[in-house]
Amino acid sequence: MKIEKRNRQSRRHHCFTLIEIMIVVAILGMLAALVAPNLIGSLDKAKVKATKSQLVSLKDAVQQYYFDMSEYPQSLENLLVNPGNDKWDGPYLDAKNVPKDGWDNDFQYSVPGSDNMPFEVMSLGADKQSGGNGYNEDISCWN
Repeated sequence: MKIEKRNRQSRRHHCFTLIEIMIVVAILGMLAALVAPNLIGSLDKAKVKATKSQLVSLKDAVQQYYFDMSEYPQSLENLLVNPGNDKWDGPYLDAKNVPKDGWDNDFQYSVPGSDNMPFEVMSLGADKQSGGNGYNEDISCWN
């Protein structure tokens, strides 16, 4: 009987009380509330940097296409697939598909571009709409 009593007592000493568990959960919640905004801000900055890097690559590829073909591509897909011209010396991108922006959206491409530019490749930003501020701001290959 003494052995049984000791086993019950030792089990009680190794269990956590409901109050202790609630305190730990509350502390974890406060830590998450402090860390999450910084983590999300860093993620958005990384998406902007990745988008700008892709825009530089696409701008260079469009310009190389122009040097070879003496005209700008009708679409970004023409950088990967010959549109039927003998002067085509592509592919002009080191990818199987046209890359997407940091928010996994297609880049916008136009010939001619805005502000008297010969072409423009741009991302609409996080909100996927024209205009915006901060991370929702449009990002152009000419910025």
